[in-house]
Amino acid sequence: MPAILMIDDDTGLCELVAEYLALDGYQFSAAHDGNRGLELAQSGDYQLILLDVMLPGLDGLSVLKALRSGLYCPVLMLTARGDDVDRIVGLELGADDYLAKPFNPRELVARIKAILRRVELTKTPQPAPNAILNINGLELNPHNRQLSCNNNMVSLTATEFQLLEVLMRHAGEVVSKDELSREVLGKRLQMYDRSLDMHISNIRKKVGQFSTDEKIQTLRGSGYLFLQGQV
Repeated sequence: MPAILMIDDDTGLCELVAEYLALDGYQFSAAHDGNRGLELAQSGDYQLILLDVMLPGLDGLSVLKALRSGLYCPVLMLTARGDDVDRIVGLELGADDYLAKPFNPRELVARIKAILRRVELTKTPQPAPNAILNINGLELNPHNRQLSCNNNMVSLTATEFQLLEVLMRHAGEVVSKDELSREVLGKRLQMYDRSLDMHISNIRKKVGQFSTDEKIQTLRGSGYLFLQGQV
């Protein structure tokens, strides 16, 4: 079963999460400061990391930045309720999702399962009918889960890849934020939740290194539109 690493200085919370994850058969490890957490994350074989923002020593955002400089492992950020700045920065640095404290352990388990499903999709060859998508300068291959822009490889997280795939399969159509949130993030869209906006922003930045053409248009109040050609 997947191995989960939790980096959080709240030992009681770590014990509670460990009990809930054990019910689903997950392996669990914990670190209670940023430096030790980063050491374990870089040396261990974990399928997902639960990362608190407020940590003694190295803070959570610094840990995430260090991880993303050389390692891709899904990260679920744990943030203080109402602390939008930490959430936005975490998503910009490549966090896959976030959950505000205090949280229901059942919701945490559901989020973990949703993230791991997205990661598994990026590793599993897709059925033949899923043809390569070549639209507006982007070539997305669902078979090997690779994206190229003008013949340059673009590295995306599992969440970013799945978001882009849904938008490209509906090129020329508006896809609502609620639909994207349910299909890709596995949760209902919450008011003031900017997760999708930040993931789309990350896609734009990565693709923008190799193309100046607009690919994804934001339609305020409606959703997103993948453009079929230059505008």
